[in-house]
Amino acid sequence: MSLSNSPESYQQDKLDDLKEIISNMGSVIVAYSGGVDSAFLAITANQVLGRQALAVTAKSPSLAPAELKGALDLARRFGLNHRVIETHEVERPEYLANNPNRCFFCKDELYTHLTDLALTERLAWVANGTNSDDLGDFRPGLEAAKQYGVRSPLVEASLTKEEIRAFSKAMDLPVWDKPAQACLSSRIPYGTPVSVEALTRIAQAEEFLRGLGLKQLRVRHHGTVARIEVPPEDFASLLSDEIRNEITIRFKAIGYPYVTIDLNGFRSGSMNEVLSKSAQEEAL
Repeated sequence: MSLSNSPESYQQDKLDDLKEIISNMGSVIVAYSGGVDSAFLAITANQVLGRQALAVTAKSPSLAPAELKGALDLARRFGLNHRVIETHEVERPEYLANNPNRCFFCKDELYTHLTDLALTERLAWVANGTNSDDLGDFRPGLEAAKQYGVRSPLVEASLTKEEIRAFSKAMDLPVWDKPAQACLSSRIPYGTPVSVEALTRIAQAEEFLRGLGLKQLRVRHHGTVARIEVPPEDFASLLSDEIRNEITIRFKAIGYPYVTIDLNGFRSGSMNEVLSKSAQEEAL
């Protein structure tokens, strides 16, 4: 599929289906992180339901400050009915233990707050930005969504990531091509406890690299070692003497005396590579 400004007719049918699904909901809270999926859903819900659609962003140490700012800016730009709440997954021992099912406890914390808010505000549903492509990934958080009755309208409309990007581009969403941004805790190897200090270091390191013009990246946290993942085509941009020295100085100031580049390049979910299939199944 070409990411043009004119989605094909069969894709338009999917958009019409999505709008009908949202309309039939009557009212909804959208878990809105500011990424392309949740932004597209929140804006579409706002178009269909107006004030009966409430976009909610969860503020916590696991969300990078730059991501929160981006979500706020986008909500203002598109006139969303928007609210920020605070979640406290970093106070939950199950989350801090950082086992392979960590994501379940993060989403459990989120959906506890959102379902309570839906009752308070008398909104009928809670919805997330899960799309059809996500269903094949290792995502323990989907089990939490199931337990809380959270709906996934993008899945119900059979929308893929590429289609969502195409519609978002046509709607002039500035995040239409934004790389996926998982929770900051996903940068920490399973079994290594999560801490606010580590999350802060990761956020600062990634924000610095984005300031150098890099878009798709991860900084994997290995104690005193930062392992940078970028696409192989970006390797050269990191290795000039000037940039290399800037990274080294800044990362040392953040708390990483040792800095490496992963020669395998950027891989979303690379921390899952060490998990066996049985380990993934046990976490679900």
